[in-house]
Amino acid sequence: MFFSVVIPTYNRQPILEKCLRVLEQQHYQSAQIEGYEVVVVDDGSTDNTVEWLQTHTQELPHVRLFLQDHQGPAAARNLGVQKALGDTIIFIDSDLVVTPNFLQAHADALVNGQRSLGHDRIFTYGWVINTCNFADPTSEPFKVTDYSRAYFATGNVAIARKWLEQAGLFDTRFQLYGWEDLELGVRLKQLDLTLIKCPDAVGYHWHPPFTLDQLPRLIDKEIQRGRMGVLFYQKHPTWEVRMMIQMTWLHRILWGVLSLGGWLNERTMAPLLQWLIDRGKPQLALEVARIFLNWYNVQGVYDAYAELRSLKQV
Repeated sequence: MFFSVVIPTYNRQPILEKCLRVLEQQHYQSAQIEGYEVVVVDDGSTDNTVEWLQTHTQELPHVRLFLQDHQGPAAARNLGVQKALGDTIIFIDSDLVVTPNFLQAHADALVNGQRSLGHDRIFTYGWVINTCNFADPTSEPFKVTDYSRAYFATGNVAIARKWLEQAGLFDTRFQLYGWEDLELGVRLKQLDLTLIKCPDAVGYHWHPPFTLDQLPRLIDKEIQRGRMGVLFYQKHPTWEVRMMIQMTWLHRILWGVLSLGGWLNERTMAPLLQWLIDRGKPQLALEVARIFLNWYNVQGVYDAYAELRSLKQV
């Protein structure tokens, strides 16, 4: 198999450098892997990403760079697949740092999965470990909060190109934050593809330590995720999708109660969050903040759904 590692990026130059350098250090068996390329799609970055990539081509021989106007990760991944030379696509994010055996781990899981199941309707999903350690991201251990039940998520997944094309690639209407990969996952599930967990293919998802000045952006992302969740439900109006996007009375009551009807929010909880941050526990502070972040998400879902219904009545 020939791997094409597709990476959309937008204003992530410092961590992208780490991401790409470790991808140049992959160890693999040529009997299984014919070779690989790294397809980077810049989604209209306004930092120095493109200039850095263009001046480091000798250091990054596996990298092929493509550019597009800012259209979102769905369009960027589609462009990456269209330009890819490989028969097998690996999706990772540009803030993910992998280990040297990353490609081999996915290859082993694909080969073993196909052998054990007797068919090739499979894809592999590796571990994603969240970390805020920029200097040494791969030192972070796996935590309970890193566990994911997602069927198809583009943080760390390998899949035959033909299945992506048969499913129809990503829906580019998902231009805001969230759901474009899980929505494609619904269509892949309809093709009877089997998920093979691949814990040996580890990616370390870096994000800066949580600070209070990140809250406006995080709140906006939750509202965007709510709007895109309604688009997801429009395409697949099932109870499973309603549960995924938190568009149920259960979620509305749960997060309404936990946030005291929105009284626990970025203003009222700021002293507690800052206290945790000052004591070196930014990740715990972020988990506490998810109480009101989820409330914003649920509100965003219902606001977007109400807007959609009012437009249909016009």
